[in-house]
Amino acid sequence: MAQGLPLHVLITCLLLVPSSQIQQQESFTSIVISQQGLDFLKNLLITKAISSIIPLKLPNIAKTAKLPVLGNVHILLSNITIYQLQVMNSYVKPGDTGLAIIASGTTCNLSMDWSYDYSSWFLPVEISDKGHASVQVEGMEVGLTLGLKNQEGTLKLSLVDCGCYVKDISIKVDGGASWLYQGMIDAFEEQIESAVENAITKNIGEGILKLDSLLQSLPKEIPVDDNASINVTFVENPSLTNSSVGFDINGLFTARKKVPIPRYYHTNLEPSVLCTEPTKMLGISLDEAVFNSASVLYYDAKFMQWIVDKIPDQALLNTAGWRFIVPQLYKKYPNDDMNMNISLSSPPILRISEHNIDATIYADLIIDVLEADQVISVACISLVIRGSGSVGIAGNNLVGSVKLNDFSMSLKWSSIGNLRMYLIQPLMWTIIHTVFLPYANAHLAKGFPLPIIHGFTVQNAETIFSKSAVTVCGDVEFRDS
Repeated sequence: MAQGLPLHVLITCLLLVPSSQIQQQESFTSIVISQQGLDFLKNLLITKAISSIIPLKLPNIAKTAKLPVLGNVHILLSNITIYQLQVMNSYVKPGDTGLAIIASGTTCNLSMDWSYDYSSWFLPVEISDKGHASVQVEGMEVGLTLGLKNQEGTLKLSLVDCGCYVKDISIKVDGGASWLYQGMIDAFEEQIESAVENAITKNIGEGILKLDSLLQSLPKEIPVDDNASINVTFVENPSLTNSSVGFDINGLFTARKKVPIPRYYHTNLEPSVLCTEPTKMLGISLDEAVFNSASVLYYDAKFMQWIVDKIPDQALLNTAGWRFIVPQLYKKYPNDDMNMNISLSSPPILRISEHNIDATIYADLIIDVLEADQVISVACISLVIRGSGSVGIAGNNLVGSVKLNDFSMSLKWSSIGNLRMYLIQPLMWTIIHTVFLPYANAHLAKGFPLPIIHGFTVQNAETIFSKSAVTVCGDVEFRDS
């Protein structure tokens, strides 16, 4: 299409934004658009196509006819404009060669001006007339097949086939001596049919070229925050079945500052998209490696360490609150304020099963005493926290929460002698419940964006757990800004 919008709307919806970095050639996220999703996008495409190409002006048509007695008659059809287009039936179908889009039973209305002039040997003056005409095109079919190919991590779009066929046309002439010239204008039916077919086909071809160029200039990653982005590089060519289109992307978190991130996550198991309701338009499957890559990134960026100086039971942040738990601490530092310096000793490890997400967190908790203007570290306790998580959808973000299952602890070092872990355990439980978990859940509640193009919103979504993957299944809604 001349403006390039209709196919842009469809294909940009179908295809995820490719990433410029191809550091990981493996796929950790899979996306499948079902037949219902393709139908939704097809209907959106048609609506956008009509609004973007109407009015569509066609080239002028001129013809000279030699008539007995009258001589040469020059006829011109000008200002030929398609001003209305209606599609009665349409479908979109994936196939071996690409994605086929067919619109049949299409009608369109045209307006045009007509004029003629002639002179003969027996009349010394030129005779002319002009008027308007309306054209009704019926039974028009428009079809195109798009080729989709992965090209170095981005998507290459090509027009494999395109055609437009007009079945029937009727012309009504107005103005001038129209009753006299109706038959003469009817002789232009074939030229008008050809002009309509050529104009529609040309606009589709131009639209594909513009769209292919546009796809190459799209943003190359999905930002999460100031520190992280999601790598959505295409991996392999799109897969097409008779009722869906699938894409594999990298899907891992990457640092926006482009510093190397250690690979603590393990190789993917090629997640597949499996939705319990086949009527859902869209399915997105994320391997546990996606979540672990986020864990690695934020750990490496030193976001997983903080100082706790406020808790619900503030008395526990004074050595007096520990006098019965760790008497030697109170004896050495009587009535001094304290804080807890918590840092993770390694990235949290997440495992996804058929029922939930399990998280294992390794942390060091350093007990600091605040004496005068000094911060004195007196002991370090190693924690192994085991929890389980849940995920949900908020807008286009995958959000989550975590709850504590159990934890274990051991003394790593101490400058105040041995600590009785069984006495400290209730205190650690309180700190984990009142400080650590609320802090973690506050960040998990923000979530991270699913690979959905701006303007589209996930609706009626459900999350499904499978071995090593979480799948989001839902419908989509489009809001044109």
